[in-house]
Amino acid sequence: MKQFLFLLFLLLLGSQSVEGQDLGVDRKAKEDSTGLVSSTLLPTVAPLLLFDDQKVKEEKKKKKKKARKSTYFGIKTRKVSRRRSIQGQEHIELFHYTDASWKSNPYLRDRYWYDSKERIIRSQGFVEGKGYLLHGPYQRLVNQEVVEQGMFYYGTKHQTWLTFDTNNVLQDKAHFEEGWPKESRITYFNTSTKAIEKLIPVQYGLEEGNFFHFYENQQVAVTGEYRYGQKVGLWTEYWNTNNTQAIRKREIQYQEKPYTKNFRPYIRAEWDKEGKLIYRKN
Repeated sequence: MKQFLFLLFLLLLGSQSVEGQDLGVDRKAKEDSTGLVSSTLLPTVAPLLLFDDQKVKEEKKKKKKKARKSTYFGIKTRKVSRRRSIQGQEHIELFHYTDASWKSNPYLRDRYWYDSKERIIRSQGFVEGKGYLLHGPYQRLVNQEVVEQGMFYYGTKHQTWLTFDTNNVLQDKAHFEEGWPKESRITYFNTSTKAIEKLIPVQYGLEEGNFFHFYENQQVAVTGEYRYGQKVGLWTEYWNTNNTQAIRKREIQYQEKPYTKNFRPYIRAEWDKEGKLIYRKN
């Protein structure tokens, strides 16, 4: 009887171990079990127009009108002065933020916001209600000398940004349009209708930021990220479903950091047109 109970105990223990392994496999499989993607996670179609010259002209006209104090682009803001000492030097940041809600631009990688709890500026992970988007003029000073200045528009770099050395000598000048570097390249299927084929973010002559490739019907075909001119992270291809839904076709894993030696990109997963997983690299 004791031998029977001992064998029964071993059998139950073994079944629990197998069940635990199965759960682990199922959990891993569920990550890529479907290629269907929530439309809230990525833009479904290309933007109508990236750089609007008419909008720039209207903004210049608004500047001529007398604006209320701490009001920029028609939005009221609050000013913050942040001081800290680093290696014996006094660093000061002067910036404005707004609590006004703004629909997030899914095409942009960087959205600058003020974490009032930690009292720092972040460029990633903004969640409405847990921070404030930077909006209005920004200055960074070192020992009372301006080393960087520019304008924010709902958390995105906007218009002209300048950087100086500690002797107030201009080091760099960059132009943005609501977060997009003006150097960015755009190719079109049709220039008359502005049907975008590719959005290639470019800064200082190198690809930098989120890349988008679209089908001719303007549904997203490929998404990925560039850093310092190199592909990084996970790049995703999508099936053309005529804008009915977003279904992943293939995921390709690139280096996590640019200029990583001896890294070879590989296909991480593939799905069929119905979103069923057909391949996943272990």
